[in-house]
Amino acid sequence: MSGVFNKALMVHLGLIVVLLALHFILPAYHHVSLARIMVLAVYALGFNLLFGYTGLLSLGHALFFAAGLYGAGLSMQFFQWTAGPGFVFGLFCAIAVATLIGMLALRTVGVSFMIVTMMFAQVGYLLILYYNEYTRGDEGFVILRELRVLGPLDLSAEDTRYLVALALLAAAILIKLALVRSPTGRILIAIRENEERTRMLGYDPFQYKLMAMVISGAFAGAAGAAYGILFGYVGASFASIQYSILPLLYVLMGGAGVVLGPLLGTIAMFYLIDIASGMTSAYLFFVGLALVLLILVAPKGLLGTVRERWVPWLP
Repeated sequence: MSGVFNKALMVHLGLIVVLLALHFILPAYHHVSLARIMVLAVYALGFNLLFGYTGLLSLGHALFFAAGLYGAGLSMQFFQWTAGPGFVFGLFCAIAVATLIGMLALRTVGVSFMIVTMMFAQVGYLLILYYNEYTRGDEGFVILRELRVLGPLDLSAEDTRYLVALALLAAAILIKLALVRSPTGRILIAIRENEERTRMLGYDPFQYKLMAMVISGAFAGAAGAAYGILFGYVGASFASIQYSILPLLYVLMGGAGVVLGPLLGTIAMFYLIDIASGMTSAYLFFVGLALVLLILVAPKGLLGTVRERWVPWLP
C-alpha cells in the first residue's frame, strides 16, 4: 500500500511541477486564465470530497464560496485589512456557515438534502441583494489594490497571483490526497457505498458527513476568499445558483471520486465555455452536448474512466 501511495504522491507532485513550469512559458491570456482555473479547481476539489467521496450532492455550495468571498472582501473594504487577515476571516466565515448548514441539512437525505442546500444558498444570495448598501448587490465592488498585499507580496501582480493560486491549489491537492488515503477517507467512501452497514460497524455517519461538509466548505471558502483577493472583485453573481452548478459540472467532467478529477474538469469546462462563448451566444448548447457525449463515452468522467480502464491505483 505504501508503494501505491508513493506512486500516487509522485503523480500529484509532478502535476504541481508542470503547473509551475507553465508559469514561465504561458502567454499572458492563458497565464491569467490558468490562475483563475486553479482557484476554481480548489472549489471543485472541496465539492468532490462531499459528492465524489461521501456521496452527498449539494446544490448550495455557492453559499460557502460566497461566505469566503464576502468575508474577505467586506473585511478588507470596511476594516482596511490586508490580504492575510482578510483571507483568514473569509475562511472562518465559510467554516462557520458550513458547520451551521451541515448540522441542519444533514438531517435530511437524498433529494431533500439537495433541495435544502439549494434553499439555504438562495437565502444567502437574496441577503446579499437585500443588503445592497454594504454588498453593492449585482454591481459588486472592487477591492483596493493597496490592500491586496501579503507582506512584501503584491497579489494583484500577475506573476505573484499565479504563484499564490498554485500554492493554494498544491496545498488543497496534498491535503485532500492525505485525507482520502487515510482511515477517515475510507470511512467516507464506506458511507457513500452503504451508510447502514457503516453504522452497523460502529461509526456515526452523521459525524463523518458533517466533517466532510465542513472540510468541503473550508475548501470552497478558501477558494472564494482567494478569488476575491487575487482578482480584486466581489459580486453577488458568485452566490447565484450558477456557482453551485459549476463545481458539479467540473467534477462530472473530470471524474467524481478522483483527487485530480476536478482540476482536469475545471480546465476542460473553462476552455469549452471560453471557446464556445466566443463563437455563439448559445454556448450552453455546446456545454450540454459535451456532457451528453461524456456520459455516452466516459460515464465516470475523464480521469474516472482512465482509472477504471488503465490506472486502478489512481486515488
